[in-house]
Amino acid sequence: MKIQFLGAAREVTGSKHLITLNNGKTILLDCGLFQGKGEETENLNRDLGFNPSAIDFLILSHAHIDHSGLLPYVVNKGFKGTVISTHATRELCAVMLADSGRIHENDTRMNNKKRAKHGLPPVEPLYTHQDADRCMNYFISIPYNKEFYVDEGIKLTYTDAGHILGSAVVNLQITENGKTTKFCFTGDIGRQHNKILRIPQVFPQAEILVTESTYGDRLHTDLETAEDDLKLVVLETCFKKKGKLIIPAFSVGRTQELLYALNRLIGDGRVPHVKVFVDSPLSVNATNIMKLHPECFNDEMLTFMKNDPDPFGFNGLDYVQTEEDSKRLNNIKEPCIIISASGMMEAGRVKHHLANSICNERNTILVVGYCEPSTLGARIRRGDKVVSIYGVEYAVKADVRVLESFSAHGDYNEMITFLKFQDPKQVKQMFLVHGEYETQIKYQEKLANEGFSNIAIPELRQTFEI
Repeated sequence: MKIQFLGAAREVTGSKHLITLNNGKTILLDCGLFQGKGEETENLNRDLGFNPSAIDFLILSHAHIDHSGLLPYVVNKGFKGTVISTHATRELCAVMLADSGRIHENDTRMNNKKRAKHGLPPVEPLYTHQDADRCMNYFISIPYNKEFYVDEGIKLTYTDAGHILGSAVVNLQITENGKTTKFCFTGDIGRQHNKILRIPQVFPQAEILVTESTYGDRLHTDLETAEDDLKLVVLETCFKKKGKLIIPAFSVGRTQELLYALNRLIGDGRVPHVKVFVDSPLSVNATNIMKLHPECFNDEMLTFMKNDPDPFGFNGLDYVQTEEDSKRLNNIKEPCIIISASGMMEAGRVKHHLANSICNERNTILVVGYCEPSTLGARIRRGDKVVSIYGVEYAVKADVRVLESFSAHGDYNEMITFLKFQDPKQVKQMFLVHGEYETQIKYQEKLANEGFSNIAIPELRQTFEI
């Protein structure tokens, strides 16, 4: 068999890895969007590097758009196979892909207005929300820790990756010519301490291991301090400076972690009551889905829910649905907290809140996750004094804070702890994906020190024989 890396190769987004068996059967691991690369993004997403009609099975690790967001597009281009996921990933994809389709429609509508002014013909969106709804017909979902017969000579077992709701390690047994190869794709690896979800679980020994490397060169602050760190930012912004706290956050995972932390802080009296707005219809839907899957929660969360059955709700919390209500938030003068997607600040309602708040020194922008280097989020995070939002330049006068402790990705110590479920001597080949190249070089060295060998860092569209 052979594997070709069609995304998340020496970069973080666009996860797609194509396995081709000797008999011609094909398995695509993930089908994610490239994000945050400017004009190059559109070309990367449209030029897949494979024929969708030739893909037999598409196996998802989890629902984040950089891992699932091209599904509607490949269905439009002829994919007729089967999409396999966990139960929670399927439910999240149903709302996340439709939301992504609406974003593509809106962005294309705005782009076509600009094109018309320059006498250029209109373009079509990558896909629509109707396309996203249609692609869900190709899904089947399976539970964790149950061996699933994919096809002759192909068996799949999902184990919990602890990254977001429904995230999974893809464990495959592939038999060709009487020989079975144990293949593992970790997807994104969660934290070793988590306030809501179970930590990453033990997974079967692999011979071929494809693994992420997002934070392969850094350590997070202790998750136990996350609530206290958040408390200090809230107190300083909303009560000392009387400003707005804008938190760009991914709709799935990060938003729920923030709500749970604020619930505890306000409920315990560590933070006075303050208005909190979640301005993202997707976040509302994702939170409702999360409530339906307590089987993914850890013991701490389940104990908390005995006294508070809604860990993501509290007095003063307002879920904003309509665009009209979202715009009204710009007119609020009193201190408040606005949590809005997207986490990298490249799309969604958060851009309007940034445009409205970034020039006011009383306000704070709180970055709580990874931002691809070319995104608006990365420019704000690294301290650019002026940024462009919707083509308009804004002076960054608001305070910018970063809390890595809320990251859903493990740091290098946490990822190595997880990989130590494996015997390095039995791993014949390791591939590092989902990371910036400079970070991967450093992580490669750390893994070698732990006994792993034959560690490759694939280039985009590079193919390896296994």
